[in-house]
Amino acid sequence: MNGSALEVSVVIASRNRRELLADTVTSVGAGSVLPSEIIVMDQSDDHAPAPAWHVPPPVRVRHVRIPARGVSAGRNAGARVAQSPLLAFLDDDMSAGPQWLASLTRVLVSEGPAVAVTGRVTAGEPERTGAFVPATADRLRPITYAGRLPIDVLAGGNMGIYRNTFLRSGGFDERLGPGTTFPAAEDNDLGFRLLGAGFRIVFVPEAVLVHRAWRQPEDYMALRFAYGLGKGGFYIKHTHLTDLYMARRLARDLARRGVRTVRSARHPRQALGEMAYAAGVVTGACEWLVRRA
Repeated sequence: MNGSALEVSVVIASRNRRELLADTVTSVGAGSVLPSEIIVMDQSDDHAPAPAWHVPPPVRVRHVRIPARGVSAGRNAGARVAQSPLLAFLDDDMSAGPQWLASLTRVLVSEGPAVAVTGRVTAGEPERTGAFVPATADRLRPITYAGRLPIDVLAGGNMGIYRNTFLRSGGFDERLGPGTTFPAAEDNDLGFRLLGAGFRIVFVPEAVLVHRAWRQPEDYMALRFAYGLGKGGFYIKHTHLTDLYMARRLARDLARRGVRTVRSARHPRQALGEMAYAAGVVTGACEWLVRRA
């Protein structure tokens, strides 16, 4: 049985995933705690009617069509129209666990506006032969992050934050993320900026989302390259002559990819995936440099 609704807006940016989206909304409505509203920012190419939303009252689903492309633009637009002081984000191919929203909001309420909260992303069972999940965050221990870090710790597809904090931070960089020229690392960028501004990021393992494994195996290499493109752009965005911290991170990342490629020699698909990612990082870094110049 669902609990009472919280003053939190759940934002889902979606494009051309009608059935997956409907299942995602249903999973949020089956949680132990309900949001006051679910905002679907729909960037689909067609103009088909909205799916049937299976959520209990008093949850309201707001289906908004927008012409802008990219998950970052969709999330930002959803945050702007949200009517609650708290925001929670998930992607349209994820299934929320029963305690997902309760876990995110519990930390937000207890810690206040100086934190962003993120949680576990686990891999779902393959929905077809060879289907895969592009990324997970399956740690089991809670941890609070602060300051400059050698890793990226915020999962934009599993995040809670105060609306005012999000808007004042500038939200997601709409040049980064799926649907853009640099189709990844929008969450890396937001996390880096929040930590640089003195905010903390709290990882809550109880806030679980299942990332559904629906992608075709033949899409693997292209997706690895795309992830690298975004990461390369992110590195160069934050690299300056007076601050080479990100340049050093880029170099370490490429070195790690080389080591992983060698270690994966007996697993050609994995080795090629590492090479594709590294090629994407270099390409994305060069492309960002050209655009900045």
